[in-house]
Amino acid sequence: MERVTDSINENAEHSGIQQKQKQPLQSELQANIDLLLGYAGYSDDIVIRRFGGDHGIKEAVILYVEGLTDRDTLMNNIIKPLQFRKPFASSVIDELKQLVSASDLKEAADTDYILQALFSGDTIILMHGEASALVASSKGGEKRPVSEPATQTIIRGPRESFTENLSTNTALIRRKVKDANLWLETMQIGRVTKTKVGIMYIQGLVQPSIITEIKQRLNQIDIDGILEGGYVEEFIQDKTFTPFPTIQNTDRPDSSAAALLEGRVVIIIDGSPFVLLAPALFVQFFQASEDYYHRWDISTLIRGLRFLSFAIALLAPSLYVAVTTYHQELIPSSLLFALASQREGAPFPAFIEAFIMEIMFEVLREAGIRMGRAVGSSVSIVGTLVIGQAAVEAGLVTAAMVIVVSSTAIANFVSPSFNMGISTRLLRFGFMALAASLGLYGITIGLIILALHLCHLTSFGIPYMSSLAPYYSNDQKDALFRFPHWLMKKRPQRLSNWNEEREQTVSVQQHQMRDKD
Repeated sequence: MERVTDSINENAEHSGIQQKQKQPLQSELQANIDLLLGYAGYSDDIVIRRFGGDHGIKEAVILYVEGLTDRDTLMNNIIKPLQFRKPFASSVIDELKQLVSASDLKEAADTDYILQALFSGDTIILMHGEASALVASSKGGEKRPVSEPATQTIIRGPRESFTENLSTNTALIRRKVKDANLWLETMQIGRVTKTKVGIMYIQGLVQPSIITEIKQRLNQIDIDGILEGGYVEEFIQDKTFTPFPTIQNTDRPDSSAAALLEGRVVIIIDGSPFVLLAPALFVQFFQASEDYYHRWDISTLIRGLRFLSFAIALLAPSLYVAVTTYHQELIPSSLLFALASQREGAPFPAFIEAFIMEIMFEVLREAGIRMGRAVGSSVSIVGTLVIGQAAVEAGLVTAAMVIVVSSTAIANFVSPSFNMGISTRLLRFGFMALAASLGLYGITIGLIILALHLCHLTSFGIPYMSSLAPYYSNDQKDALFRFPHWLMKKRPQRLSNWNEEREQTVSVQQHQMRDKD
């Protein structure tokens, strides 16, 4: 079931472009052509083709934008019928409605709507003596095919990812969830770009208050253009100042389908291969779609490694700085002697060493991302090895510090969410400063403040630390651990309290009997 919501921002009427395009069409064909082309600046990519004009056939003109239309649809369903049409006794509008076999055909007289359809890839058909036009659906053009995910790669599972086309992305989700209760509502955001944004949810699973809140925040966006999902994410996320992401993004249709089944909402932005998932909880940033394709014991182990890696990436440099600076009594004697011998000729304190190494590693990582793929990976790896070894040999940093920083960077890569990885990298510097100032006491204070901050966050009215704080015993089956599917009978309680049942109740004894069979 699809709902189309024309929610162009009211503030867009203050734009000069919008005010011009309120003029309706006229009955003279050439005047209508000049009117539309005048608003479009007589752009060279607008193609004009004329039909009829003799043998009693009224003249008709089609307008379309080169590169935005599907050539087969344009040629077979629009151009060929117009080339071989004959005089009809009925009106020209009725005649063309019978001839043109486009999947969607609408009659329109509003110039603003017609121009918007034209630059969306539709074909405009103008007729002599008619003060309205036909808008024939012909969207197409060049687009990227469905391919493997580039960011969230897995070993086992579907090998398809979203593209930049909204209709393709909604179709990929509908292939996973073939249910009439999967609803789609679309709106346009952006006074100039008029970007199409879709909201998908399963009616009966999602809380109505979440849908209402998401629509309200989307309708409040007033900006010239939306070029990627990050624009929308920044506008609709909860306004609390925090380094943690409160909206999840993914380029995987299976992850989006799983979120829908949990009672969450998928926000699709035309032109972006990443969709937004809301609400987002803290534990969900450590969950990957592959967790549900392997056995539960393997998935639980891997998920535990992710949480351990998060702790290492967040606290390893600060713990090293605190222990070597203030709490040497916690280090075994043999290790303490080795570290003391290394630090004997070190010119900087441990905090300065860690800060320099972290900054250099961030620079190398950013350089590897921005450079070409063929060169970027080699630059980041070779640069790290060469700089690290040269810094140790030059006596600028100790070998132990290089090991700590490298282990921290590797642990940071374990996170399945890029946003959460960035948050960890930002907080790491704050914990290093606390460790250099107050030692382990400073780290403890920082952890307490961090826990209080996380418990204070919300995502569209849902507590960010849900299932842990507030504590829901049933939700622990898919939080820190991943229980077998046949034990996860209920959906997350905080997200979907309208239809909690996920599967039919089957006793443990029945599962044991199945195993014996």
